[in-house]
Amino acid sequence: MSNKYNPAEIEPKWQQIWEEQHLYRVTEDPERPKWYALTMLPYPSGDLHTGHWYAYTPSDAAARFRRMNGYNVFFPIGFDAFGLPAENAAIKHGVHPAKWTYANIERMRGQLRRMGAMWAWEHEAVSCDPEYYKWSQWFFRKFYDAGIAYREYAPVDFCPTCNTTLAREQVWGDDRHCERCGTPVIKKNLEQWKFRITRYADELIDMLEQIEWPERVKVMQTNWIGRSVGAEVTFRTEQGEPLVIFTTRPDTLWGATFMVLAPEHPLVDAVTTDAHRAEVEAYKAQAARMDEIQRGAADKEKTGVFTGGYAINPVNGERIPIWIADYVMMGYGTGAIMAVPAHDSRDFAFAQKYGLEIRRVITGPDGATGPLSEAYDSKDTGEMINSGPFDGTPVKGAVAQVVEWLEANELGRGAVNYRLRDWLISRQRMWGAPIPIIYCPNCGVVPVPYEDLPVLLPDDAEFRPTGESPLKYHEGFRHVKCPECGGDAERETDTMDTFMCSSWYQYAYISPYWKRGEALKADDIPWDKAVGDYWLPVDQYTGGIEHATMHLLYTRFFTKALRDLGIVNFDEPMLRLFNQGMILGPDGEKMSKSRGNVVSPDAYLARYGADVTRMAMLFVGPWEEGGDFSDAGVGGLARFLARAWEALAEEPPGGQAAPALAEEAAQVLARTAARVTGGIEGLRFHTAIAALMEALSWLRNSGGLAAGVRRTFARTFTLLLAPLAPHLAEELWERLGGPFSVHTQPWPQAPGSPAVAATVELPVQVGGRVRDRIRV
Repeated sequence: MSNKYNPAEIEPKWQQIWEEQHLYRVTEDPERPKWYALTMLPYPSGDLHTGHWYAYTPSDAAARFRRMNGYNVFFPIGFDAFGLPAENAAIKHGVHPAKWTYANIERMRGQLRRMGAMWAWEHEAVSCDPEYYKWSQWFFRKFYDAGIAYREYAPVDFCPTCNTTLAREQVWGDDRHCERCGTPVIKKNLEQWKFRITRYADELIDMLEQIEWPERVKVMQTNWIGRSVGAEVTFRTEQGEPLVIFTTRPDTLWGATFMVLAPEHPLVDAVTTDAHRAEVEAYKAQAARMDEIQRGAADKEKTGVFTGGYAINPVNGERIPIWIADYVMMGYGTGAIMAVPAHDSRDFAFAQKYGLEIRRVITGPDGATGPLSEAYDSKDTGEMINSGPFDGTPVKGAVAQVVEWLEANELGRGAVNYRLRDWLISRQRMWGAPIPIIYCPNCGVVPVPYEDLPVLLPDDAEFRPTGESPLKYHEGFRHVKCPECGGDAERETDTMDTFMCSSWYQYAYISPYWKRGEALKADDIPWDKAVGDYWLPVDQYTGGIEHATMHLLYTRFFTKALRDLGIVNFDEPMLRLFNQGMILGPDGEKMSKSRGNVVSPDAYLARYGADVTRMAMLFVGPWEEGGDFSDAGVGGLARFLARAWEALAEEPPGGQAAPALAEEAAQVLARTAARVTGGIEGLRFHTAIAALMEALSWLRNSGGLAAGVRRTFARTFTLLLAPLAPHLAEELWERLGGPFSVHTQPWPQAPGSPAVAATVELPVQVGGRVRDRIRV
């Protein structure tokens, strides 16, 4: 091997040895604390890009650090292989999604191996493998049996470009566009399968306190779920039909001067008089052409029409007019509101426009009771007025009193409303896990028996989207015998949302393709229970914040459902979460092909090797913030590792160092060990690298060190470098006479304050076991 630093020689050598020696194979070890380190699995729709490297190399460095600190570390990898990204790429290139996907997986496996990460490859799982998705279907069946999965005919968001339905979380922006292709979505009425995620809405908010997740993610999930506490109150039409409204301000019931229904509300036709029907029908048609974002925008001019009907306010018996308006929607609350213009800004604008009564029922902070120039919506200041038995009641705390009064008088009840809607999982695409349901004209909806799973995707199905499920036109797939009566029946031809498969992949890694080839039973679980009991739940999860209200919410729901089914005994899937920032192009802008600033990691890998590329990613800046990736930065890290090689690979003749120099060397080591430890522990890898750079600079400028002191310095430096540049550290460790492998050695412990410590503690190993520790 060359005496110069040559990554092209070093890196393949050690990757082969690590694989031959099964260095990263994991087993349960009750003598060591476990650490399940998980990073979001890639979509196999193309090559690994810089974003993958920026997500994975810091995760790997942190996992290696944990291992050297005595943890039994599980760091698996796999592929989220179903769904639109892979399918759209396959359509673009004119090949079947399966062929395209598996070819990409094979290529990406090679790229991931060249990264030099400590992946537990024997635990790899691929979500489009039938032995994987048979368990996705098993989960669906369990959810169906538990009443979590259900079918509903309802309006859904539909992407006309992707030709499929979208979950609410997949519709982005004020213009309501598809998060995959950017096309504005439309509404369609379809039979769809959903999961009752709303059953867990309270837990999904309340249990955020149990986990160490970024506050920003917790806020995003809390806001997305949108819990509102208030009351349900029943108004009645003049014909006696109940009109249930939800309000967070029952203390303002006496100020309701009109009611507003969503144009889609089922009672609109019944309350509309003949004199107003034409105007109402025209308005309904106009509202149907608008989306929810447009209708609910705060700055949108409020419009509506009077139905000619009236309702009775239950708290005072007043007859109030019923209007319809597009700012009220069936997807929120009950689709009907009581309008209190004096104390709600939207109602105020509506009342002013149409000349409706504005009745004040809360005094101002100075006791004001006169007319209002704008809505006064304070929940803390003022007293109730014009409110019957509650006149003079301080508004602060009045909601609870009014709810109690409503319940006592059987006029309403305390209630909680949520913005969250049930998870729509049906997709009109071929490349997904088939929904295991059969429709029989005699037996109705029949779930596929557990022992008949998986329901396989046909190899010869047309995969180009038409707006209907392609499987609908595959006669061999569609037509089937009913498992209950044996008569002719048809399969469900929609497939499952890809997030279904990624909601449980952390469990799939435990025992990949568990019970391969076996018939499944209802009382099975998808992994070896003893292995799962050891590793679960995940200790550290890393991935992008863009998944906050989709994957990260779905996987939490999934785990709570599994808990209720007796499959797991914990509440949360991932105890800690870290969101990495975005890696930017050399121009400081987000990488994109249109800007011409995309950086291919393969080019840097070929020129500099994996360790330099890894170090460049780690040195960009704070991992949670991201930063610029530039040639200058990569070149600087290449020079640093080359200097480390020059200084450490060959031991120079020992000198007779003065005691003061030996003491200074020990202090430098102690400070460096403390800074590198703190940097990696806190996932501030750039500070760890900076500390190593300073230590190397001191060594190069220190003059002659005694042989023993220099050897101690070199070994300690190499141990500290190991999580960051694993190949170079392994080669240096071998040349320094250390036992295989550097990655199984204990982490250097720096006693005392890093600023004043004069000694560093190093382990003495014999046959791979720590026999003693010395302080130098």
